[in-house]
Amino acid sequence: MTAENPEPGGAPEKLERIIAGQLRHYRTANSLSAAELAARTGLSKAMISKIETASTSCSLTTLQRLADGLQIPVTALFRGADTDRDATFTRSGQGSLTVRSGTQHGHEYRVLGTLKGRSDAIEPTLVTLTDASDVFPLFQHPGTEFIYMLSGKMVYGHGAYEYTMEPGDSLLLDGEGPHGPLELLDLPIQFLAIAAK
Repeated sequence: MTAENPEPGGAPEKLERIIAGQLRHYRTANSLSAAELAARTGLSKAMISKIETASTSCSLTTLQRLADGLQIPVTALFRGADTDRDATFTRSGQGSLTVRSGTQHGHEYRVLGTLKGRSDAIEPTLVTLTDASDVFPLFQHPGTEFIYMLSGKMVYGHGAYEYTMEPGDSLLLDGEGPHGPLELLDLPIQFLAIAAK
């Protein structure tokens, strides 16, 4: 096996099929015939056909000419090539317990998912407050936070404002403002907190 002649079913063959599909998609979306695209790119109609049937590999120069002819970024021709993406599935009642500043006050934090190596990823957390929970000083963090009430009733503070929250209520806030539960009115309380940087 050589780089120029990969074994069938290898990554280069998969990439050629992806480029073929994307080229056909963008050409037909622009209502262009193979002949019209050939005229726009300076490639032959036969070459367009070979690329669209994944029976040939294209050079980077050819890919750039195709992208220019279709008025798309060259990366659009590779869309779908990198399909392995990180995901986290968490079953009901599961999720990893984490210790935070509120843990010592009886608050339970259950992280519902994380993405590896993503500094911009959101962090969904199920927060549970029971009769063992205390109100504790408000806290701050960079980014934004979204709170969605699932059960119970509480007064939640953000800066100088107070919000009485019941199931179905939500609050989107700037994390830099001091925030947190002020009064626990109907226990147990559960809410979903989604923080983003």
